[in-house]
Order: sequence, then structure tokens, then C-alpha cells
Amino acid sequence: MFTIFKKEVNSFLSSLVGYVVMAVFLLAMGLLVWIFPDTSVLNSGYADLATFFNLAPYVFLFLVPAITMRSIAEERKIGTLELLFTKPLTEWQLVIGKFLAACFLIFLALIPTLIYYYSVYQLGNPVGNIDSASVQGSYIGLFLLGCVFAAIGLFTSSLTDNQIIAFLLGVFISFLLYVGLSSVAGLEVWNGAAYWLGWLGLDTQYNALGRGLIDSRNIIYFLSLIILALAGTRWKLTQRE
Repeated sequence: MFTIFKKEVNSFLSSLVGYVVMAVFLLAMGLLVWIFPDTSVLNSGYADLATFFNLAPYVFLFLVPAITMRSIAEERKIGTLELLFTKPLTEWQLVIGKFLAACFLIFLALIPTLIYYYSVYQLGNPVGNIDSASVQGSYIGLFLLGCVFAAIGLFTSSLTDNQIIAFLLGVFISFLLYVGLSSVAGLEVWNGAAYWLGWLGLDTQYNALGRGLIDSRNIIYFLSLIILALAGTRWKLTQRE
């Protein structure tokens, strides 16, 4: 498993694509948080990172599937997937190795954004006038959200040997879970079931962590989706085609 993890990380960081993806994320968030007047923290009048945590999931919706789209699809297309299974390697080890590599890259992309927290911390009046507990919870939620998107992207990558199709499917399913369920729950036809349908939305779980109170139910929900997606990926890999 560690060999797969190391191989995936090296493959990503040794290619220009890896750095471009992380640069696009940091550039997009930097522009949204500090430059664009409609979303700039400097124009909001409040020392918080609400803009960053509200917009980052939508950037992740596209960037994370871009990271994972080649994970299995490319292996299948060039014929190296079957070669991997000739080695002493189980499907679970392959899936988890690739998943952890994607999560590690998400973690790397988030580290530079800590400078946003430091900057807002210093800009507060008085200095340090920021809800650090909320920021901590939001970072945990954002990382877990990225991991869910990675697991979904890995699953869609296992469905096809076409990276573009894997990317589009990953974006669609992630969007459906993050925005779709809450939007559908807003329809009047659900009556009492609307609350539970909305609760299943990833945005509800993410926003709950952003309040600064780490609830085990939210963590369990994220982990359950990750396990479900990874199990689907493993099942698909057992279907030798």
C-alpha cells in the first residue's frame, strides 16, 4: 500500500499537471479572498474567513476530480492495471494507497492557505479578534470534504478508461451530494422528510463543522461516504474486464 501511495504522490509531483492544479487552487482562492471586491475579506469589515470556506468547496468540486480522474482510468487504458495485480497486492491496498495519495495532495494544497488565517488574525481589531474554533472546524470539514470528493473521483475513475468521463462523473456526483440534496430538500413535496434529506447533504455536514463544534456524527457521516465510495471502487476492480 505504501508503495502505491509513494508512486502516486511522486507521479503527481513529478508532472507539471500536479503543480498546475495546486497553483490554480491557490490563485483562485487568493483572488476570491483578497482581490475581487465582491468577495474580498478586506471589504467585508469582519475578521473572518467565511469567504474562503464558503467558496473553497466549489473549487474542490472541480480540482479534486481532476486529481483523481487518471488514478485508475489511465492504468486501465495503458494496460498497467492488470500488471499491478500480478504483484503481491490486494484490491484494497491498491484503492487505499491511491486514495491516501489524493488526500495527501489535498492536504498539501491547504497548507499554504494557513497564511490567510494568519493575515486575518493580524488584521483583527484588536489583533487576534477571530473565531479560531470556527476556523479549525472549517479546516477539518474542508479536508474531509476533499477526501469525500477524492473517494468519489476514485470510484468514477474505476468505471471507465476515459479520464474526461471519469472527471465529469466525479464532478456530477460530488455536486449532487454537496448541493443537490439540500436543493431537493427545499421542495415542498417532502414535508417532514425534508429535514432528513437536507441533513444528508454534504453542505449541511460541512457547515455544521464550521460552527466550531466538532460533532462525531458529522465525522462519521464523512467517513461513511468515503468507505462506501472506496468499497465501490474495490468492487469494480474485482470485476476483471
